[in-house]
Amino acid sequence: MDRRAFVQLLALPAVAARAAESDARFTTEARFYEKLPYKKIKCKLCPRECVIDDRERGYCGVRENRGGTYYSLVYARVCAAHVDPIEKKPLFHFLPGSMAFSIATAGCNVNCKMCQNWDISQSRPEQVNSTYIPPKDLAALCRQNQCPSIAYTYSEPVIFSEYVLDSAAAGRAAGVKSVVISGGYIQEEPLKQLCARVDAIKIDLKAFSEKFYKEVVNGELKPVLNTLVTIRKQGTWSEVVYLVIPTLNDTDEEFRGLARWIKAELGPDVPLHFSRFHPEYLLKDLPPTPLPTLERAKAICDAEGLHYVYIGNVPGHPAESTWCPKCRRAVVERAGFTVKAIHLNGGKCRFCQQAIPGIWDGAHRI
Repeated sequence: MDRRAFVQLLALPAVAARAAESDARFTTEARFYEKLPYKKIKCKLCPRECVIDDRERGYCGVRENRGGTYYSLVYARVCAAHVDPIEKKPLFHFLPGSMAFSIATAGCNVNCKMCQNWDISQSRPEQVNSTYIPPKDLAALCRQNQCPSIAYTYSEPVIFSEYVLDSAAAGRAAGVKSVVISGGYIQEEPLKQLCARVDAIKIDLKAFSEKFYKEVVNGELKPVLNTLVTIRKQGTWSEVVYLVIPTLNDTDEEFRGLARWIKAELGPDVPLHFSRFHPEYLLKDLPPTPLPTLERAKAICDAEGLHYVYIGNVPGHPAESTWCPKCRRAVVERAGFTVKAIHLNGGKCRFCQQAIPGIWDGAHRI
């Protein structure tokens, strides 16, 4: 992903003001926190529940206690934007063949050693160039670029949740959908508010191991699993991506445990994407994921009864396409991020009328 193209894109409309003009316009009171004695606060956005003294910031680096009031410093503070295929997120059961206006701010509430966007996720807001794009202007930009959806992505949308919530509302009013691409490290109440505003959430499940989350992510597995269950209960469309990293999260036992958990807790129709790892950030000493490992992971999950298991970052592989679980015909044919054909009528397989779960209305027909 070449996020550096965003400056050209955002310079087109006359809706943006440079960050240097005023940091105040990027600052808004946080919505999820608790006031404590002595001007301290407790953040209630993510499971860390940072307790923060006056003039200090939370772990994410984008929220600051000012005199006992907690503020987000990244409201409408867009540091990356690009028009991407929705398949790049990846979301395969959400308007296939469409484009998403993708944006991010600086900051993250974990520190994954394999992060491909570490230059913004691990930066503070003042360390990156940003552009002011308020929610209504973001929705307008989306429509101008003929994107049916806004994607909150690249870094971690949880840490700019106030902006996501307002932008999703503005988008909905303008007929634009919203999708969130997240690690899922969030508390239940802000998650429920998110589910009420957005149309789909893709969760990056880093591994099916608490040890991995502690050592590689600097987070916890259980809250992410709780997030997936909550999204499902709220009725928001969701998909799961699992980046397969050689020697760290690629055992048969882990794949099987993951498949059984998804089937029991989320149901067999939730799409699961096994994505190929490429050396990045702090894990440059490991090789790319061997294709047989990805195919083994898919075979295990298929055998456990999951209906939609994909292989990602392997352009041209048959497991990029969506296959009807009843007649075994391809209902969405893909090659890389390109959708070659869609064989669906009203969300049903054109060949056997099997219902294929997802959000298909408005999908680009080819």
